[in-house]
Amino acid sequence: MKTILITGGAGFIGSNFVRFWYDRHPDYKIVVLDILTYAGRLRNIPERIYNDKKRFAFFLGSVTSIEIVNMLAENADVIVHFAAETHVTRSIFESRKFFETDVLGTHTIANAVLKFQDKVERFIHISTSEVYGTAHSDPMDEEHPLNPSSPYASAKCGADRLVHSYFLTYGIPSVILRPFNQYGPFQHLEKVIPRFITSAMRNEPLTIHGDGSAVRDWLHVEDTCERIEAAILAPLERVRGQVLNIGSGECVSILDIARMILRETGRAEDAVVHLGDRLGQVVKHVSSTDKARRLLGVGPGRPFAEGLRQTIDWYARNEAWWQEIEWMKHVTVLTRAGKEEAH
Repeated sequence: MKTILITGGAGFIGSNFVRFWYDRHPDYKIVVLDILTYAGRLRNIPERIYNDKKRFAFFLGSVTSIEIVNMLAENADVIVHFAAETHVTRSIFESRKFFETDVLGTHTIANAVLKFQDKVERFIHISTSEVYGTAHSDPMDEEHPLNPSSPYASAKCGADRLVHSYFLTYGIPSVILRPFNQYGPFQHLEKVIPRFITSAMRNEPLTIHGDGSAVRDWLHVEDTCERIEAAILAPLERVRGQVLNIGSGECVSILDIARMILRETGRAEDAVVHLGDRLGQVVKHVSSTDKARRLLGVGPGRPFAEGLRQTIDWYARNEAWWQEIEWMKHVTVLTRAGKEEAH
C-alpha cells in the first residue's frame, strides 16, 4: 500500500480531494496534515474515512514545522500540498500570516521532498491563478506574466516560484498546478459563491465588490480533483517540472453569478448591494486549458450553470454544516478613504 500525504486536507479543496482519492484509490493510505485554522474543519472529512485506521491518519500540525513535515514526508510516496492561507480580503490586513504559511510552509515541504526524494515519487504543489494578476491575454496560458495584485497572491507567487527553483536546482519531482476560481461543497462562506448562496437562503442582500463586472474562470472542485489525480498518474517524464493551469475556459462575472443564484433560489434579481471595490481586485481571469488537455488528457469540466445548481443544492441540504460559521462570511476592512466596509 502506497502513502499519499495531503497537507491542508481538512480545508475546502483538500477535503474534497481526500474523499475523491479515498474512494478511487483503495491501494493508498491517506495521511493528512492540517493545523485546523478557521477554514480547516475535521467535520469536512467523513467519519467513514476518518475512522478507517488502516487507510487514513490525521496529524494536527503546521506545514512550517520542520520536524512534523519531515516525519510524514519520509514515508510518503506522493505529496499534494494544499495548505495555505487563501482569502484575498483577509490578506490585506493580516499579510504576515500569509507569507509565513504560504512561503515558509512551502519551503519546509520542498526541503522535505528534497531530503527524501529517493522515496517521494511526486510532489504536487497547488498554486493559484491569482499569481497572474489581471489578464493581459485572453485566454491566459502558463506563459502569462506573473503580476500578483494582493498580499495573498504575492505569497502564493513566491511559493510557486520557490517550488520551480527547487526543480531547476535539485531536480525534485514537482508539478505546479494553478487552479482558477473554485466552487462546490464544503467551501467556506468567506468565498463569494457560498456567501451569495447562504445570503439568498437567508433572504439577505447579496453584497458585491464594485459594480460586479469582474470576470472569473470557474471550475467545480470535483473536476479540479480529477485534474490533480491526472497530474499524479501521468507519466513522470511528461509532467515533471511543468506548470499547468487548472481551469474550465468558461468565465462568468460576479454580478451574473449573483443573478443566477437569486433566480435559482426564487429571489428578486435586484436583491444586491454594491460596496466599494476590493483592494487588490483582479478585473479578469480566463484560463487556457490547452496545456492541461495535452499533458493530462482532461477535457472541459461540467458547465458552470450545472455545477452552480449542484452547489446550491448541497448548501440547501447541509445547513447544519454552514450555520456555525455563518458569522464569518463577511470580513470588515478599511477602505483607502478610511471607511469600514463588510466585504
